[in-house]
Amino acid sequence: MSTALLNISGVNKRFGGLQALTDVGIRIEKGQIYGLIGPNGAGKTTFFNVITGLYQPDSGSFELAGKPYSPSAPHQVAKAGIARTFQNIRLFGEMTALENVMVGRHVRTRQGVIGAILRHKAARLEEAAIRAKAQELLDFVGIGQFANRTARYLSYGDQRRLEIARALATDPTLLALDEPAAGMNATEKLALRELLVKIQGAGITILLIEHDVKLMMGLCDRISVLEYGKLIAEGLPAEIQKNKAVIEAYLGTGSSH
Repeated sequence: MSTALLNISGVNKRFGGLQALTDVGIRIEKGQIYGLIGPNGAGKTTFFNVITGLYQPDSGSFELAGKPYSPSAPHQVAKAGIARTFQNIRLFGEMTALENVMVGRHVRTRQGVIGAILRHKAARLEEAAIRAKAQELLDFVGIGQFANRTARYLSYGDQRRLEIARALATDPTLLALDEPAAGMNATEKLALRELLVKIQGAGITILLIEHDVKLMMGLCDRISVLEYGKLIAEGLPAEIQKNKAVIEAYLGTGSSH
């Protein structure tokens, strides 16, 4: 019986005259932290955007939890069970941390606009449940004490944690993180690593793009490497570190990238 959560093959994507992705695929098993690395311009974020519905592929086969999956639009992707964060923080800066997470929960609500307007009992109960779940998630990522703080006044590292909490609010089976450690200092990166292990321990599979190779090698169960939109290597971190094509394309002799 297959344990693959996400199985993608044959993805091609062209922008005008540029072939951004050529026959790219990955297979992520349930419960893994799966890494995607490569030099700038390798196609990592393009592939991420295809998976999460921001870009439409020219071709490709997509399966999520053993069923055909069509990444047609971000809200449909969220309903299917994939949540993501972005390279650049995209919070609602004037909302509180709690409100940001509550917004992320909307894809799992039932009452809709009419319920919000009429404020009947079912809508009030649902809102209370959403608020309680949002607080629970803030506690889970370690910023519960800042629930009522305006998001733009949080520290950079805590804003990253808030983004993850908001993504978790959609109840994902796969959490896709685009460079979550970007801009973090060593202490923040260590805390992020601990959080990702905690999320994995809660039964959520993680797909991770990150430039910090040291972090990736010590965290990921398996890693794929892209170069010029093509997959050049896939395997265990120890195998990737020894792969000559990867060393030449990305790591470099003695590189710390």
